Amino acid sequence: MTEEMVIAIVRDAFYYVLLVSGPLLLLSLIVGLTVSIFQAATSISEQTLTFAPKILVVFVVSVLVMPFMLSNLKTFTIELFRLIPTLK
Repeated sequence: MTEEMVIAIVRDAFYYVLLVSGPLLLLSLIVGLTVSIFQAATSISEQTLTFAPKILVVFVVSVLVMPFMLSNLKTFTIELFRLIPTLK
């Protein structure tokens, strides 16, 4: 296994991690920011108010995006298994 091959595998792994977790993290960030702006505008200082909408949005989005996530993870896993015979 060469150094370039290791770098390529790690680069692909980071790419797929960002691709799979990106939609969930982005929507969680947007919901958290929206709730924080609402709290600042209404002077509500409840710290736990942001968790319920975030959990709900992450659950709904993960159910909707699950085929996309599984497809990408399957592609990466198949690529890794195809590389096994070429390793020395």
